[in-house]
Amino acid sequence: MTNKTSLPVLRKSVAKSGGCSVGGPQPITHDLIESMNLNHNSFSGIKITFINMPLRETAKPNVPPEGPGILASIARRFGAEPYIIDLNGYRVKDELAMQSGLPNGRHLTYEEAEGYLLQHLNNAGDQDVIAFSGKITTLKWQEEFAKIVRRHQPDTFLVSGNGLATEIKSGLFSWIPELDAIARSEGDDAILLILADAKTIKNVGLDKAYKTGQLSSYCLGHDGRKYRFRYEGNRPKFLDKIPYAALDLLESDPFGYNVLEDYINTPVWGLAANNSSATSFTMKRSLTTVSSRGCPYACSFCYRGSQGERLYGMRSPEHIAQQVRGYVDSYDLDFIGFPDDNFAVDKRRISKMVPVFKDYGLDQVRWGTHTRMDEGDERLIDMAESGCVYIGYGGESASEHTLTLMKKGGFTLKNGMETHKINGSNYEFPTTYVNAIRNTRDAGIHANCTWIMAFPGEELKHLQTTIAFILWQKELLSSDYPSGSPESELAKTYVNSSLFTATAYPGTHMWNVCREDLENHFDIKHNEAGEPICDDAFHNYVLELDDATKVLNDKNGEPVNFGAMPTDTFLKAREHVDNGEIEKVLEMEQK
Repeated sequence: MTNKTSLPVLRKSVAKSGGCSVGGPQPITHDLIESMNLNHNSFSGIKITFINMPLRETAKPNVPPEGPGILASIARRFGAEPYIIDLNGYRVKDELAMQSGLPNGRHLTYEEAEGYLLQHLNNAGDQDVIAFSGKITTLKWQEEFAKIVRRHQPDTFLVSGNGLATEIKSGLFSWIPELDAIARSEGDDAILLILADAKTIKNVGLDKAYKTGQLSSYCLGHDGRKYRFRYEGNRPKFLDKIPYAALDLLESDPFGYNVLEDYINTPVWGLAANNSSATSFTMKRSLTTVSSRGCPYACSFCYRGSQGERLYGMRSPEHIAQQVRGYVDSYDLDFIGFPDDNFAVDKRRISKMVPVFKDYGLDQVRWGTHTRMDEGDERLIDMAESGCVYIGYGGESASEHTLTLMKKGGFTLKNGMETHKINGSNYEFPTTYVNAIRNTRDAGIHANCTWIMAFPGEELKHLQTTIAFILWQKELLSSDYPSGSPESELAKTYVNSSLFTATAYPGTHMWNVCREDLENHFDIKHNEAGEPICDDAFHNYVLELDDATKVLNDKNGEPVNFGAMPTDTFLKAREHVDNGEIEKVLEMEQK
């Protein structure tokens, strides 16, 4: 139940700055604000709708679209009128969903989504800007919805941002010709440039604005079909100056439905979330917020372009605490998730969180986050004291060989290896991994690990080491109870046993490693700079990137295995994992 006493306070600050106030409006990037001569009325009369695209259909939506929410806050801060249509927020439970094997519900159909847009336009009027947000996995949705937008808003300034636009770059115009612009990397500054160009176009017309030099330098000119823009985002120097996400825009969709409540009532992590996480506890009402951006590491399988790449930036404990206090009071939450790529890089911030969270009365608020195994050290004590009860570790592999190929060696392997006997056989685990799991348990925090199988160069014996580590973790947790007891068996279910399938994503080091396979299996071609050419072959490949656990099929319909094990071995191992019988992988014989 919402805390009615605190709600008006949050509402007041939201109306001013798009989130909990931190002392009034502050510049995103001072130099940009100054050079554009912006004030709180600069974009008055400009309407902008952010559309969050659907993600993994098999999982319940549990992470509100904070990125569009922050951009909406920034737009509102300078006088624009923002809206959010969250197409990912719906899972329709009907006969069609059951026939499709989707017990948690299905996405909206394109026709249903069009109905939401039409109702929105009926409520709010024509939009000056419509901005798509979505990962590379949302390509098909963006293609189809761009056509829908153009049917009903032929003159709107249509932009695509976030992961898809960042990874595909200008080639996206050939796949989604309806687009006017793409916005690459972080959008905090880019959104101001987009609004400025949209305002100019609205006032004088696009053709005149271009010919008279009134548009920003991000206009690429006319490509024979229309004028195109490519905005290059940048990291604001101080993340504390970024307003909190305008979550109030999710409290009533075009039909008056409170989408935010669905997010709050869906656990961030745990078996019920269906997102490769398991927990030893439950949560009833939860929300998420990102506390840091970027990652100083460069793992082979990971793409960081849309979050600042290896540039790492973080918010202060005070900025986080004020937001969490507002969320807890306004929405009656019992859990906060920080789905950062790497929360615990800076020990000083973690140490400071303890007194700051106590000052804000948050020492009893439970929270969780993601970090690396080599950071599972003494900093866990401070994390636990400030309320942390869950850490998601990106283990990826427990094999020294595979970790080295993944470029996750270094700090991860610095403490050497140690031998453990699992199901009668000896396996070598990184001491760092063993210590992290033990330290996390001793700190009273639940450790959840995520894993990847069939990475390039990984043989069956290397995968078996990962499986053995998962079973070791099950044994460790169950050892707190009498052997064979119901409590002991239940503890084993708190350990994640699923694995992602290694997949090559554009812009990653793994893509370059797999380049020959990509060319042979998918006919993907590359230009002189080594970037994939946006032709039909590459387009078809990207359309298949919708679920990290699935096995891709090549141009001939045959399953693709990027690892070093024989394909039939890989498929059998994948089958065992999908059936929840990972111990059978250990029984398989090397070919």
